[in-house]
Amino acid sequence: MAFSLILASSSPYRRALLQQLRLPFGHAAPHIDEEAKPGESANSLALRLAEEKALALAPINPQSLIIGSDQVAECDGRILGKPGGREQAIAQLSACSGSRVTFYTGLSVFNSATRRQISSVETYTVHFRQLNAGQIERYVELEKPYDCAGSFKVEGLGITLFEKLEGSDINTLVGLPLIRLVDFLGEFGVSPLAPVAKGSGAAS
Repeated sequence: MAFSLILASSSPYRRALLQQLRLPFGHAAPHIDEEAKPGESANSLALRLAEEKALALAPINPQSLIIGSDQVAECDGRILGKPGGREQAIAQLSACSGSRVTFYTGLSVFNSATRRQISSVETYTVHFRQLNAGQIERYVELEKPYDCAGSFKVEGLGITLFEKLEGSDINTLVGLPLIRLVDFLGEFGVSPLAPVAKGSGAAS
């Protein structure tokens, strides 16, 4: 691999997903303003933040492929952020009960050497079961999903909250669309199935 691979994220969930590709990579937290602009759609917000995250690490990572990703959840036209605490998580799940929630996951790969950037937004829809207050409170108590948009962890007990999932890549829901990422890396000549030269990147 001719480039160092860098994940622009502090998320342990995204790191775990990227490790599935068995490519050596480093990671760092990008420092950007993640507030939505007035009138900005969930789709546009996810795309912009993914691109800005990748660009933010470019000055300190020359000759690198930098992966940025961001996820925005939307229910009934309202953007759902990370709850940050118990009461807000309960409120989010109560609002989502019996509803359809769409997740927009922005993905961007930036070549800091050539300044080429490839980006897209992948969508995934979940249909929530009708949940009662006791079920919601018990779930929040068990998993404490305070750092997750939508207040659930699909890779854990969160799967019990849904009656149906719709999308082409379940990894999109966790926060890093691996199928699209493999396509993007291929555009830069990087493949998880190709031999990787020693010293071509930092281990995660």
